[in-house]
Amino acid sequence: MGRHGTIAGRKAAQDSKRAAMFTKYAKAITVAAKDGGDPDYNAGLRVAIEKAKAIGMPNDNITRAIKKGTGELGGASYEEMTFEGYGPGGVAFMVTCLTDNSNRTTSAVRSLFDKHGGNLGTQGCVAYMFNRRGVLVIERTDDMDEDQVMDDALMAGADDMVTEDDSFTIYCDPSAYTDVHQGMSDAGYEFVDSEVMFVPSMESTPKDTDIPKLRKLVDVLEDNDDVQNVQTNCAVDLYEE
Repeated sequence: MGRHGTIAGRKAAQDSKRAAMFTKYAKAITVAAKDGGDPDYNAGLRVAIEKAKAIGMPNDNITRAIKKGTGELGGASYEEMTFEGYGPGGVAFMVTCLTDNSNRTTSAVRSLFDKHGGNLGTQGCVAYMFNRRGVLVIERTDDMDEDQVMDDALMAGADDMVTEDDSFTIYCDPSAYTDVHQGMSDAGYEFVDSEVMFVPSMESTPKDTDIPKLRKLVDVLEDNDDVQNVQTNCAVDLYEE
């Protein structure tokens, strides 16, 4: 989404989609494990495992996903696909998928846009409104010092931080994401959310009547097993009712 939303909003969204998230995170682990099955030597895999554990994915599921990635177990080969389009009210969408069948995924994503007042576009139609960034969200507590968090983030390789009432959102170049994640973890911070994602450089403010439709489109896209991430340039938090 354009705004990252409140901690409570993100947690509620995650809880409601926990089973679907197991499938998505298993795919992410499998893809990361192609670069090596030992998280001590594969930073991308380590981050994927930590995120899976944070939502309660069983260790057996994680181990099976790693073995699929390393070839110890048979399984699908996934490719990343990114779809661009517009939702109701002209809000821009970037949808990232991992799929073993590009035709199936393309057809499904196009159908969801069509059925829910959107329009799947061509490559580049909305990408210019976004920057690909590493984004790490930390829940803010009373004992945290903002300046210290900022110093720790910069030392880890981040280049910006935004402070909200309930969170600190750290931004970095995608190439620095695993280093920042590791550095902040080593400093004792835990993440509510962390991802390399498309961050809007310009926002769109829809009409009030379009907001429920936008929330529905985000919801049905995220329910699709192939969809890993949905980002919009909506100025309204689409995870808060």
